[in-house]
Parts: sequence; C-alpha cells; structure tokens
Amino acid sequence: MLRWLIVLVAAVVAALSGVTAGYAAPPDVGDQDKAFLVGAHQDNLAEIQGGQIAERQAGKQSVKDAGRKFVEDHTSLDDQLKRVAGKLGVDLPGKPSEEQQAELQRFAAKSGTAFDRAWIDAQVKDHRKTLDFLDKEVSSGSSQEVKNLARDAKPVVQEHLNLVESIQSGE
Repeated sequence: MLRWLIVLVAAVVAALSGVTAGYAAPPDVGDQDKAFLVGAHQDNLAEIQGGQIAERQAGKQSVKDAGRKFVEDHTSLDDQLKRVAGKLGVDLPGKPSEEQQAELQRFAAKSGTAFDRAWIDAQVKDHRKTLDFLDKEVSSGSSQEVKNLARDAKPVVQEHLNLVESIQSGE
C-alpha cells in the first residue's frame, strides 16, 4: 500500500512539474531566443546610457542629437522587448554587460572632440554588430514573437548606423 502511494505521488508530482514547466516558458522559446532577448536588452541599456552621456559630453551638436535619438529609440525598443520577455517568462538583467559598462566608463571620461570621435567610432562598430545579431535571430530563432521583435528593430538600428556613419564621414 505504501509503495503504491509513493508511486502515485511521484506520478502526480511529475505530471504537475510538466504542466508548470510549460507555463514557465512556451516550448518555442529556445536558448537562442532567450540569449537574444538578454543580449538585446543589455544593448538597449548600454545605448540609452551612452546616449545620455553623449547628450551631456559631446562637442558637436550632431553627436548630442544622435545621443538623444538613441535614448528615445532604444527606450522604445526596450519597452517592446521587456513586454515580450515578460510574456515568455525570460528574466532580463538589470544592467549592461561588464564589457559594455567598461566602454561606458571610457566614454564618461572623455568630452568634446575626443568624446565625439570615440563614441561615433564605437557606435558604427556596435550597430554593425547589432545588425548581424538581429539577422541571426530572424533567420534561425525558434520563437516567431522574438523573431518579429528582431525584424522590427532592424530598420531602427539601420537608421542609427546611417546616422553615425554620416557624422563620422563629416568629421
């Protein structure tokens, strides 16, 4: 009798665990999708902070304006991303990656022309990398919702890249 009860309890626990796990994250959210959400969120946080630094410390008005645009656009992108991550049960970090934080500290130590050059060069490199990151999610992600998020972000990131490249070529 005791053995039968143990088997029954184990079966119920196993069944409930499967149901609970199903609610934790939908089955179509793969590791790549989760990594994309985390990485894109950290990119947004870094862009927002970097844009705020640019607004304060840039020498050229065009760089200050780009910083303000980045703050607005990446805040909007991140709001959308946080809604999707919350819906899918994906936990997001509260700050940029350590590498991004170090880069932000390097920017914060500069001002004027030195800031402008360093920030614009980094933005060109970072936005090119981000476009590749978005393309990878769109082409091989498993969650249609996350893939749509990446697809919708791509024109904004491309616009930012065009903007910083035009500032860079005007220097």
